[in-house]
Parts: sequence; structure tokens; C-alpha cells
Amino acid sequence: MERSVSSNVEIPLWLFLSGLFFASLWLLQHFLLPSARWVIRRRANNLIDEVNNRLALRIPSFKLTQRTVLVDRLIYHPRVIELVDELAIELNEPREVLMKKVGVYAREIVPAFNALVYFKAAYWVARRLVHALYRVRLGFADDAALKKLGPESSVVFLMNHRSNMDYIIATYLAAERTALSYAVGEWARVWPLQQLIRAMGGYFVRRDSGDPLYRRVLECYVQMAAEGGVPQAVFPEGRLSRDGKLAPAKLGLLGYITRNFDPDGVRDIVFIPVGINYDRVIEDRTLLRAAEKLPKRGLAASTATFTRYFAKTLWQTLLGKRYRNGYACVNFGEPVSLREWMKDRDIKANQMGDITPLATDLMQRIGNITPILPVALVTTLFARDTTARYSSLELKAEVLELLKDLEQRGYRAYIPRSDYNYAVDVGVRMLTLRNILEDNEGVFSARPEEHTLLRYYSNSIAHLLDD
Repeated sequence: MERSVSSNVEIPLWLFLSGLFFASLWLLQHFLLPSARWVIRRRANNLIDEVNNRLALRIPSFKLTQRTVLVDRLIYHPRVIELVDELAIELNEPREVLMKKVGVYAREIVPAFNALVYFKAAYWVARRLVHALYRVRLGFADDAALKKLGPESSVVFLMNHRSNMDYIIATYLAAERTALSYAVGEWARVWPLQQLIRAMGGYFVRRDSGDPLYRRVLECYVQMAAEGGVPQAVFPEGRLSRDGKLAPAKLGLLGYITRNFDPDGVRDIVFIPVGINYDRVIEDRTLLRAAEKLPKRGLAASTATFTRYFAKTLWQTLLGKRYRNGYACVNFGEPVSLREWMKDRDIKANQMGDITPLATDLMQRIGNITPILPVALVTTLFARDTTARYSSLELKAEVLELLKDLEQRGYRAYIPRSDYNYAVDVGVRMLTLRNILEDNEGVFSARPEEHTLLRYYSNSIAHLLDD
């Protein structure tokens, strides 16, 4: 009877490790990743159902469409293809080259909205950041009017642009009402900010691009989003205010949104004016340098400025005199239906060739609801006469007279604690802490070297005083 002989089979270490590696890849691709995607997708869908029950404006299906689908729709949009055919003949350039450009532009513009990132991570960061920097207040919001808007309305929030904090504060305060989609400049196209903005539904804009093909792709995306009911947030001024004043509207994005609008169609466009103001704009001196066309600060100077600011803030905290950066306030105005706006002016379909009257009207509405804050009131008084000197009582009397005049005109002021005397104290305190005002034994005056900064803050409400 023969005995069975067992023997060991040896395989090279490299072959064993290779087999283990490919087995792990198979497990990852066919089991772990699909399972993880299913869990994340389920959480995202549950979150969307939850927030849709409390939002004034529900998240539209367009915003939840896969990014690759939207990119393909944009690349092969009929108006994009039409321009590609025209340019191919006009420039004698191969159509394939132009379509490749279209693909680059489309992938650059189209966002990748993620509900978990927007309503969890971004909201969490925005909430803690704005409360660390400001006393944030919502002055006015007509939520009842927002809830009356049906899914057939394309809502556009139009806001003045005073600081890069506008994005964060508006996202935080609007999160209980809707998920905003921003047009963001090229400055934000850096890792990882670019990925975060896309996940929040933002899209990037080359503001000074003269390429007609790029402008057509951008126009078609903006119109696709409007037709899909995506709530958009637009800064019609186009850039940050360099001098603190409310600037006229640029007609680019506004023109894209309203082009070919049919007032007799199913979908209406509704504009929501939004006014933002701050007791302190963090980048105020940088903006003033840009307004005066001074050279940008180098890395060493910027680092030194930040170090001084941080040290001063820490010292004020230790002394119990840390008041953050004062108040930041946002007002949401009454909705403006484009259909009704055209009807009131007897403008028919396809007669919106010049949108300047519309832009002017909307900018006036934004200006009218710009919050009047303590610093703006006090600086307005000193900007009228930079050599003036006021005792505390005289200053309060003059500021309260100015405030009374503004409120009688129907403008909205935010009064901390509903105490007018305290509001003046807050404004004076912020300005003396920053050495913009001098306190000489109870007599206040403006420091000559800070007159430009003084006017910057008074300019935030200067349009309310222009008759």
C-alpha cells in the first residue's frame, strides 16, 4: 500500500505580494467602494429630504444632477455648437480643437454640489468663523414671501460686495432658507478651496475673459441653472468695493440670466435684493491701497501686518477689551418678479435688449436696504467735517439726529440692544480702538492720517444721504 507524500509548495515573495495587491484592489473596487458610496449617497439623500422640509426654497433636481451629465449637456448645448461652427469657419480652426476648448471651459465652470458638504461641513465652518469674527445679525428677511415662490420660479439673490466674508456670512444666514450657488472669481481656483467651492455649488468665472467661446459657454450654463430653478447669488458690482461706495451694476451675469426671458412663459425670474454691511471690513486697508493704485504689499510686509493685528487682538483679549470686529448685518429685501417688472413697464417678450433700467432699479433696491450700523453713523458725522471735535453728549445728539433723519426716510438701521445711546457708544468704541478717532479727555476728533479710512466707512451709507 503506497503512502501519500505531502510536500510544501514555495512561491516567490514578489508573486505572493502581487497576488495580495490585486486581490485587495478587486475587493476595494467591487465591494468596499460601492458600499461606501451607497452609505454616503443614502446619508446625502436623507439629508436632502430633511432640509427640503424646512427650506423656504427647496433644492432643485438640476442641482442634484451628476456633474458629468451637466458637463455633457453644456458641451453639446445647441447655442455652443452653433458658435463653434461659426468660429471654425471664421478662424479657419479645426472644429475638434474648438470642442476641446469647450470641454475645458465646461469642466471649469460646472460645480459638483454635495449636500453633506454644504449643509454640514460648510455650514459648521461658516457658523463658527463668522461668530468668531463678528456679532452677526439678520436685520430683515421676508421668509413668507420666499415660501410663496413656487418651483417654477428661478430665484436670484443680488447683493452688494464689501468683503470676501460676504460669501461666508450669506451662506450661513441663507442656509435656513435655501442652498445658494455663487459665481466666484479666479482668485479662488486654488487647492483645496476650489474643490470646496464646487462642492458647495459655486461656479468659477473668468471676469475679464474676451474669448467669445468662453463667454458663450458661461452664458449657457447660467441660463441652464436659471431654467433648472437653481437659487443663484450674484454680486452685480462685479468686484469688491474699493472705496466703500455702492458701485453701478455690471451687466454680464445679469444679462445672461435675463436674456431671452419670456414673461408669458412658465418660468419666472425673481430677484431678492440683499444688503450687507460691517462695522469693520477685514481687508479695508488693502482695498484702499488698490483704490489708490498703490503697489501690493510684499510677503514680509503682509506677515508683519498680520502679526501686529494678531498681537493687538491677543492683548485686547487679555485686557477684556476684545469686541471682535463689531457688528455684521444682512437684510433680505422684498422679491422682485421680472415678469411683473416688465408688465408694469409694458415691456414685451424679447424687448429686454438693454437691461440698464432693470440693473439700476435693482441696485437702488440693494442700496435702500443696506444696513445702517454704528460705525457708519459715527464716521458719517466726522466725514462731513474732518476737523470737528465733539464731546460725548454732543456726538450722541448729532448721531441720533442723523439716525432719525435716515429712519424717517424709511431706511433700516440696526440698533444694538434697541438702545440708541449704546449704538453710538459701540461705534465710538470701535473707532477709538482702531485709532481712527482720538479721545482727548472726553472730546473726540478724527486722526488726520485716518481720514481716508473714515470716509471708506461713511461711504457705505453715503448713497442713502444723496438726495
